[in-house]
Amino acid sequence: MRLLILIPSLFFFSFINAQSYVLFVGTYTNSGNLSGNPKLDSTGSKGIYMFRFDAATGKATALSHTEGVCNPSFLTIAPGGRRLYACTESRMKEKGSLSVFDIDAKKGRLHFIGKVSSLGDNPAYVAVNAAGDQVAVANYSGGSYTLYPVGADGLPGKAQFHIQHLGKGANPARQEAPHVHSAVYSPDGHHLYIQDLGLDRIAVVSPATGDEQLWVYTPPGSGPRHLTFHPNGRYAYLIEEMGGYVDAYRYTAATGRLDSLQRIAAHPDTATGPFRSSDIHVSPDGRFLYASNRAETTIAIFSIDESTGRLRPMGYVPTMGIEPRNFTLDPSGKWLLVANQETDSIVIFQVDTATGMIRDTGRRIKVPKPSCLKME
Repeated sequence: MRLLILIPSLFFFSFINAQSYVLFVGTYTNSGNLSGNPKLDSTGSKGIYMFRFDAATGKATALSHTEGVCNPSFLTIAPGGRRLYACTESRMKEKGSLSVFDIDAKKGRLHFIGKVSSLGDNPAYVAVNAAGDQVAVANYSGGSYTLYPVGADGLPGKAQFHIQHLGKGANPARQEAPHVHSAVYSPDGHHLYIQDLGLDRIAVVSPATGDEQLWVYTPPGSGPRHLTFHPNGRYAYLIEEMGGYVDAYRYTAATGRLDSLQRIAAHPDTATGPFRSSDIHVSPDGRFLYASNRAETTIAIFSIDESTGRLRPMGYVPTMGIEPRNFTLDPSGKWLLVANQETDSIVIFQVDTATGMIRDTGRRIKVPKPSCLKME
């Protein structure tokens, strides 16, 4: 959502790109878990927060927040920037939900328009396809995912497909059952990638039929969590939560295949684990990859060889907080923002676009239990 400012002068009017974006912050409002539901707003959070982010200065200005939205733990913005989808009732005893909001960019507010059941416990990830006519939700504790058609009003219709995974993984404490952690569409929307932390595999799904056409296996006990695509459309990168590694793949758009290129640690050699890596993003210019590590509270930085897709470690920078669950880069690529969930803060780093390294600006956005950052 770029804002254009009209500046008058003696002789003409000119449009200036203000490099202004909207930052959306998902949070945990409730500190409950699947065995019990403490009262709403037990963390002090009100739900989803909106800020104006100035890419020229790296400063954020508060706009608004929702009221009474329970545990909007993960967010996504629909193509066109008109609507926001949120996983809600995450970590609650009953099945979670998918909530939908209209985005009022002019007033800096969200307007709730409805929600549907996610058909599984603890929804942890939501994605919208490139056409904006289908939405996918990953139910972590439920070990399932659900695909919905989206109407012109933005609301999900009756579920097209609900797929329940079965089985268990190598780690009896963490992989006693399937745990679907994310659902990521390919850039063209022709394939959907389901990362199952509990089964150590990625399912390559046809969004049109719901069929799991291919499986990509990761090492036993690795726990695949999030997947992201390179801007050039030739590579994909996976963060392993439990393994603490980044997996690089060659992506074939025609078939959806992911062919392994490299597996590289997201932590320094001195780290001993257990690992809890969490999020992964490629810079807008495609030159660098970033990954967050919750146990070590660091951002790992890699350079990308765009001719091969392979990664080279550049460094590890402290996140200046505890539990860096999620992070984002602004569309200009000049700023990296980290959501430190357990220290109730978003830390703003400046990116050296020549080297990929990040520097703490000292600026903080105070938000209770931030769990997801999206910028448009």
